[in-house]
Amino acid sequence: MNEIEKFKEKLKDKGYKLTTQRRVILDVIMENRDKHLSSEEIYDLVRLKYPEIGLATVYRTLQLFEELGIVYKLNFDDGRNRYELYHNENHQHHHLICLKCGAVIEMEGDLLENLEEAIEETKDFEIIDHNVKFFGYCSKCRSRYN
Repeated sequence: MNEIEKFKEKLKDKGYKLTTQRRVILDVIMENRDKHLSSEEIYDLVRLKYPEIGLATVYRTLQLFEELGIVYKLNFDDGRNRYELYHNENHQHHHLICLKCGAVIEMEGDLLENLEEAIEETKDFEIIDHNVKFFGYCSKCRSRYN
């Protein structure tokens, strides 16, 4: 089953259809899966394909996709929520965020597994997920100013 079919199933299981608007929004997110787009950026790209769509429709669709586990809403402390396709992982991956240019670099691998185990053991706390952001300067920005 391809990704679109999986997403259609998630929608169908909750009583929703993959309408034209939802499909175009989903296509834009999938085509830009490495960009961590904001809702406004998604709207701008969707309007190129479907000019009559409204911003409110994009907001509602992103909220629905988040509730259904199709997208994951990210906050990089820049005043805008950003979205990425939900990964079939036990934990989210980490992000490196450049304070100069705003670049977002994904860090694969769960670097906190041992810490989680220690917390669960010593604090009798079941960890479901975590979200880690590292702020600094990317190699391009560092090389421009050195």
